[in-house]
Amino acid sequence: MSTTTIIVIAVIVVIALAFLFLVRGRKQHVTFSDTPPLAPKTVAPVEPIEAAPPAPGGATVTAEGHGITTEIADAVEDVIDQFVGIQSHAKPEPAKGPGDTLTQLKGLGPKAASILNDLGVTRFEQIASWNEADVAAIDAQMGAFKGRISRDRWVDQAKLLAKGDTAAFEAEFGALGR
Repeated sequence: MSTTTIIVIAVIVVIALAFLFLVRGRKQHVTFSDTPPLAPKTVAPVEPIEAAPPAPGGATVTAEGHGITTEIADAVEDVIDQFVGIQSHAKPEPAKGPGDTLTQLKGLGPKAASILNDLGVTRFEQIASWNEADVAAIDAQMGAFKGRISRDRWVDQAKLLAKGDTAAFEAEFGALGR
């Protein structure tokens, strides 16, 4: 082999190694575990923060390139939800029996009703049974309708309609129906 060929091969190898180093260096591995990270030796020890229990099936998130901010945001949301005690993508209990006309609730139109149906909410009794954590979990999934559950008092309305108390409903919220 000539020296030119050896130099070309060496340059190709160096470029390939540099490329692999750069690509490998961009990968970010986020792992949630029960052990806090070690503090550097030159810094005073820091009180460890109690870590959340690992998510079912392990909670290792590997992000490569695309969507890193979304993946990090989802990971942070999952950890926060574990501390608060709610599941961010939890679905409510399935409805028993045929669904109600959810659009009878004031402030709940067809698009919001469609979102609720997709989440498994089809009856007034389901909405009537929501506590603050349930409202927060469902509200987080309502998209453009976020905040409407509390603002329009869907839970209070649903309690009356679930009992069939249309007189009390109309006295407090106005005429029933659209």
